[in-house]
Amino acid sequence: MKILIAEDELVSRKKMEKLLRSLGHEILVAKHGTEAWEIWKNERTRMVITDWMMPGMDGPDLCRKIRESEGSRYTYLIMVTAKQEVNDMVTGMDAGADDFISKPFVKEELAVRIRSGQRILGFETRDIVIFSLAKLAESRDSETGNHLERVRFYSKTVAEALALSDNGSHKIDNLFIENIFLTSPLHDIGKVGIRDHILLKPGRLTDEEFEAMKSHTIIGFETLNDALNKYPKAEYLRMSAEIARSHHERFDGKGYPDGLSGENIPLSARIVALADVYDALVSKRVYKDAFSHDKSKSIITGDSGTHFDPVVVDAFLSCEKKFIQIYEKFKD
Repeated sequence: MKILIAEDELVSRKKMEKLLRSLGHEILVAKHGTEAWEIWKNERTRMVITDWMMPGMDGPDLCRKIRESEGSRYTYLIMVTAKQEVNDMVTGMDAGADDFISKPFVKEELAVRIRSGQRILGFETRDIVIFSLAKLAESRDSETGNHLERVRFYSKTVAEALALSDNGSHKIDNLFIENIFLTSPLHDIGKVGIRDHILLKPGRLTDEEFEAMKSHTIIGFETLNDALNKYPKAEYLRMSAEIARSHHERFDGKGYPDGLSGENIPLSARIVALADVYDALVSKRVYKDAFSHDKSKSIITGDSGTHFDPVVVDAFLSCEKKFIQIYEKFKD
């Protein structure tokens, strides 16, 4: 796994880095607490091994800042220290440390402590549960195949392209990218509340049936928002609720359910809207043949500024080859 080391003393830092690499881990190194904090914000490593005594931000302060900012994605924190007093251990654990390693440390002890942390992190089944819920909703429609897999990778690819673009107004960080990959499969979770004769109808929906179908956005939002109210720190639930409600909004304000327009539509929903439509275009359905990538791209670019956010369309165009690769990898 990827582990962040925060250690100001050169010899100790080099020794730990060497030992951890010998155990097969990917290592990021910080020379003090402030640098470690900046690295963690960008990389959000699942495990941090930090010295206690460091100039500026010390180990306990680093632990506190990580605990305040980690949200629902737990980080396992190990403190390295020569302190042995009970009061010191209480202080460290109160700051958020999960475990301690005494100086001088040895390879065998490091390996045991890390395995212990990996077991605890392994208990986090959130990703599996979320995708299983999404698949449960999708299972009612036998034609969608690998739609969820493709949409999550399309969405992540566009988010990464936006993060790299010159337009910095979106302020997309690694957490946003992780969350949209995790939550985009829940965009149609509300379809569990749509009756079969409407959801599975092969032909064109009547106006009344279409109004009923549109309610899946509200059903999904209310379900996920109820969970968010119980766990308000869970940013992934906030994003999933936004996506479920707003992925059928249009940039020109002519979408549903709220008629939002422009940047009033959550960015996550603007991204998933494009990913969802692209996959519908390139996939075969009862009512249509699969369109080519070029034809699908032409439709999307033609709807830039009306259906889709032009900035999101530009990001799509910058990574269209990846879209083709994703479709081929997860082809039905």
